[in-house]
Amino acid sequence: MFGRIDYGRLREVLAAADLKILLMLPIAVALEQAVRAWKWRQILHPLRVVPTLRLFGAIMAGYLGNLLVPLGLSPILRSWLIARLEALTFSAVLASVAIDRLVDGIVFAGFVAVVLALAAFPDPDGNLRFGLVIAGIGSFALFALLLALLARYRRDVLDGSGWSLRLADRLPARFVQRGRAILRSFAQGVVWPTQTWRRVGVLFASVLIKLIAATHFLWAGLAFGVVLRAADYLFLIVFLGFIVILTHFARLAGGFIVGAVFALGLFGVELERAVAMTLVVQVASIATVAVIGAFALWRQGFTLADLRQAASAEARGG
Repeated sequence: MFGRIDYGRLREVLAAADLKILLMLPIAVALEQAVRAWKWRQILHPLRVVPTLRLFGAIMAGYLGNLLVPLGLSPILRSWLIARLEALTFSAVLASVAIDRLVDGIVFAGFVAVVLALAAFPDPDGNLRFGLVIAGIGSFALFALLLALLARYRRDVLDGSGWSLRLADRLPARFVQRGRAILRSFAQGVVWPTQTWRRVGVLFASVLIKLIAATHFLWAGLAFGVVLRAADYLFLIVFLGFIVILTHFARLAGGFIVGAVFALGLFGVELERAVAMTLVVQVASIATVAVIGAFALWRQGFTLADLRQAASAEARGG
């Protein structure tokens, strides 16, 4: 892809960018994570009432830690931070993050259905649409199953039964009590808001997060004179969502950049403009995370060294 770029043309495109519009990108990135923090607050509510601003800082610091140790550890790092700040057990907070992610997954599957119904994208042989259908159905089934399994796990562990507790009992004697305590703590973190408005709020926030994410390419496009249909922006977040997951598990670098340029090309966006849009989206995301994440750590009395140490410890298996 980079071999086909006219770098003279790319410089022209970048030089002509509307900087006022580009300033909307970091705002959108921060707003998206602020909504995520509010959603997480509702899920955590049965365990502890935690300020949204503190959760927002933990989320951004977790993403910053993932930049330092790029192994997908941001959920673990944000759980570690909130557990230390709120005197909660790490496993209970991590369980709430799991619920957060699974709800996001189910909502994401719903967006796949919307995109298939509304978005018009070139697909001569039908393989792309077929792939999205299979991925959407598979995602919904997987996330719904995992939520059901977590609910079953919570019930069994808190009742004192279940295969996980029996497995813990097979550990060496000195580890049995510790193992059972961790399993029970994780089960206590598998929570769901009791108030109806909080439950609705969690789902609404998940939808809003995806819509805000779709505006990243809207602002980047407007800065470079590219305007797509509303459904096309939804297609971008759905397509890139699957691409990022696949390249993450396959340990392939550059999946977001290549995927975004390919997807924008489907809608007739010039290669150099597509590259420019993708680069500014990624740079804005990284810069926003770095600045806010580092500030949040400083405000809470942590350092980058603390976060790097925690990330390294988790990467080694604790």
